[in-house]
Amino acid sequence: MFKSDADIKYIAGVGPKRAEILKRQLNVSTVGDLLTYFPYKYIDRSRFYTVAECNDDTQYVQLRGYVSGIELRGQGAKQRLIARFSDSTGTMELIWFKGIKYIVDHLKTDVEYIVFGKPTIFNGMINIAHPEMDVFNDANVKKNTGHIAYYNTTETMKRMFFTSDVIRKIIYGLYEKSGVVFDENMPDEIISRLGLIGRSEAIREVHIPSSLEMLKRAQFRLKFEELFYIQVSLLRSSALRTEKYRGFSFGRVGEYFNNFYDCYLPFPLTGAQKRVIREIRGDMNTGRQMNRLLQGDVGSGKTMVAMLTALIALDNGFQVAIMAPTEILANQHFENISSQLLPLGINVQLLTGNVKGKKRNKLLDGIRDGSVQIVIGTHALIEDTVVFCNLGYCVIDEQHRFGVAQRAKMWKKNICPPHVLVMTATPIPRTLAMTVYGDLEVSVIDELPPGRKPVATYHYYDNSRLQLYDFLHRQIALGRQVYIVYPLVKESEKIDLKNVEEGFCNVTDAFPECKVVMVHGQMKSAVKDVAMREFVDGKARIMVATTVIEVGVNVPNASVMVIENAERFGLSQLHQLRGRVGRGADQSFCILMSKYELARETKQRLSIMCATNDGFRIAEEDMRLRGPGDMEGLQQSGLPFDLKIASLATDGMILNLARDEAKSLLAKGLPPFVSEYADSLERRDGRGWGNIS
Repeated sequence: MFKSDADIKYIAGVGPKRAEILKRQLNVSTVGDLLTYFPYKYIDRSRFYTVAECNDDTQYVQLRGYVSGIELRGQGAKQRLIARFSDSTGTMELIWFKGIKYIVDHLKTDVEYIVFGKPTIFNGMINIAHPEMDVFNDANVKKNTGHIAYYNTTETMKRMFFTSDVIRKIIYGLYEKSGVVFDENMPDEIISRLGLIGRSEAIREVHIPSSLEMLKRAQFRLKFEELFYIQVSLLRSSALRTEKYRGFSFGRVGEYFNNFYDCYLPFPLTGAQKRVIREIRGDMNTGRQMNRLLQGDVGSGKTMVAMLTALIALDNGFQVAIMAPTEILANQHFENISSQLLPLGINVQLLTGNVKGKKRNKLLDGIRDGSVQIVIGTHALIEDTVVFCNLGYCVIDEQHRFGVAQRAKMWKKNICPPHVLVMTATPIPRTLAMTVYGDLEVSVIDELPPGRKPVATYHYYDNSRLQLYDFLHRQIALGRQVYIVYPLVKESEKIDLKNVEEGFCNVTDAFPECKVVMVHGQMKSAVKDVAMREFVDGKARIMVATTVIEVGVNVPNASVMVIENAERFGLSQLHQLRGRVGRGADQSFCILMSKYELARETKQRLSIMCATNDGFRIAEEDMRLRGPGDMEGLQQSGLPFDLKIASLATDGMILNLARDEAKSLLAKGLPPFVSEYADSLERRDGRGWGNIS
């Protein structure tokens, strides 16, 4: 009987050489590591098929029969090995393109084999390429019966013939000859209440299922366990931080807030905005530091919520900092907020990298002595030279574009950390928010201002460009403006994508009646700002750009967004780009242009965009199609963990259950072994839960 911390090299079928491969390629060095490297799929091998039953519509099949002969065909890199395989109903071919010498040395014509693979038809003959093969005997029949596990392997492992089948045989042999004991890591009360099977049993069943029912119970147990300990770590971290960091108490809503709300509010607030303001107001009045995530689709009114809650901070004698990821967005916030607060006499200033010399020194003095009440800026706000008199509230816009260390610097701008509101226009699926931002309270603006018309979205192929240009000419004649977005700046020989520089020339030629400007990230800031300003002021009617405009200008008159090579963008990024239009009263349009030949998943992605404007539904679909680690807007911050068996895309119910159980257990006090196991996971994975926000 092995313990879970035993060295992998002592398992039968591994040895020092394979142990080194497992450690280097999969970070597996102990028995426990191997058995918590879970299968990614299962295939039912509960029956044997005959050759006569096979055709190219058949999925994976398992057969038994004999090899009657082998031959080599082709030369060099095109060489292949063909084996004729027969049973009582017919003959088929087994084909190998790699590992030919090994197969020739080991394949025998007088031995009955179990063959498994996916049948196809080539030149009128049924064949299976690179089949799995075992000698037919009682042990191998037993091993290859039922739901068989499959494991991910690297390309390096495959070149060394260290396949999924090899991993499965090693694990099967381990349990047949020795077995493994894992310490239980869940409290008895949770095991009893939820009817969980034991940990050791679950790990065995997930590799070698005794039945489909037991496989499902094992998966549930292990998914719950994984998500439970993530929630224990998050909630424990949040509780410790709340206990450690006392916050400012904003006890009054005074003249600034009431005067603006009663006299200068430019439009009625939506019910969702009012609800979120009440949530933030409640946090600010508890005496604990607020850490709240505000989600809201493009155009939902997050900035107004931030401005109104900033006035509460001013009413209580504190300063406010609003940090944006780009100068364009910082300038936009400054222009909007300063103009709206001008009647109240509030001193609002802008601090970016372009503010230099005497002007910068004067601004820094004003921040230091408190005469600057609201400062809006970029990363410049977190520089050591920026010293606040009494910073009480910090708003971080498009927070995923800032690293953890950058966000944490804002905490240190006062002796007592300021209240923090982080905002994002990238809708985050609830399951992802509960894990990536699980130690933050979450507010959602799920309602658009009245009068906003949904953006009509259409998908066209490149051969419809004449119709597209005709439509754009008509929109421009109506006085509208147009964005045309390209995925690359310059032409690439390796990737056949539209590029913005060539596109600018083509669009300029096609639309001689109006001014066309170009914007991309490699332009100098001054040149880019001039082009942006011309578009904002309406002097330019078409902006040809890269995704630099994904977060940026607000042009209510822009009614059309054309996205070239739309197949190259993720769903969330397409949705962000679409959010640049639809900000005025006119009907707006988003045109997705693509090549004609598209993968099934790509067509599905584009059809989702055409079917809905709901950012949260789009985010859920994006995570389902691409996985949480690849979702647009989350790459920089990254997922603070690697899920081994659970899926944020499909296991939302288990996550909710795990969070509820973790909350309940924390309220009563964690048993020492639960706390110790959570600590060991954090040390092992380097999660750093306390720094997520």
